[in-house]
Amino acid sequence: MGDEAEERKHHLRIDSESKPECGRKSRFGGFIRSRRVEEKVGSKKKMDEEGIWNGSLGFSAVGVAATLIISSAPLPVMAATWTSFVTSLCISSPSYKPSSLHGIYALSSNDIKVGTSIEVDGAPWRVLEFLHVKPGKGAAFVRTKIRNYVNGSTVERTFRAGITIEEANVFKETKQFTYKDGSQFVFMDLSSYEETRLNESDMGDKTKWLKEGMDCNLLYWKDKVIDFELPITVQLKIVDVDPGLRGDTAQGGTKPATLETGAVVNVPLFVNVGEDIMVDTRTGTYMSRV
Repeated sequence: MGDEAEERKHHLRIDSESKPECGRKSRFGGFIRSRRVEEKVGSKKKMDEEGIWNGSLGFSAVGVAATLIISSAPLPVMAATWTSFVTSLCISSPSYKPSSLHGIYALSSNDIKVGTSIEVDGAPWRVLEFLHVKPGKGAAFVRTKIRNYVNGSTVERTFRAGITIEEANVFKETKQFTYKDGSQFVFMDLSSYEETRLNESDMGDKTKWLKEGMDCNLLYWKDKVIDFELPITVQLKIVDVDPGLRGDTAQGGTKPATLETGAVVNVPLFVNVGEDIMVDTRTGTYMSRV
């Protein structure tokens, strides 16, 4: 017995040194593996313990099951379901990162409606009015009235029906108007406290409804502020009215009143100095007394 054991050890040593990456049967019936083979087997066992091999098998099983489930569905449903399934697996992967590249935005002229932002001649425009026209002869077209976000100009533009128009990627961020610094209006992001400054020349006549502490929407295009939006209605205080008409309600007419921002609006005769009123910023008209 002792001699056979010694011979086993002798064969194991010889096989390990002569064929380090192979394994063979010894004359004693056992399978002799080298040290490198043992290391590979141990590595596979470790991977299996960590769930890597099982995860791969589980992924394959889920994929086969999903394929069997959706194979009996109609083609559009099958395609949508499979796309959703693959996308969810990709997003769940730890290495998945969303793309930071800007997308390409395009729409058909048939999709134009009021409020749509489009890019024409390299500038962003907002659709104010539109009309689909189908003449008795000739091709159909869309007649629009659009306003330039940057300079505020308004023009009429006609597009052939069905053509592709580039959509302007205009987005909004809510900022609070905090104060005026010389000729600049300072807006602050209340979450990050980051300030954005707009020149008075870029603000237009909408500043007459603007007061400190008011939340506004800043419009961005290509990472630049191109415009800002006021709330539809604002509450402002009357600081002056015509003395000759103050409190006179006999005629049921209106009188001019100066507001705290300097704007002048026509108010009912019963409205007096010191009272707050609601004003529609789109039309600049009196709405009600607060």
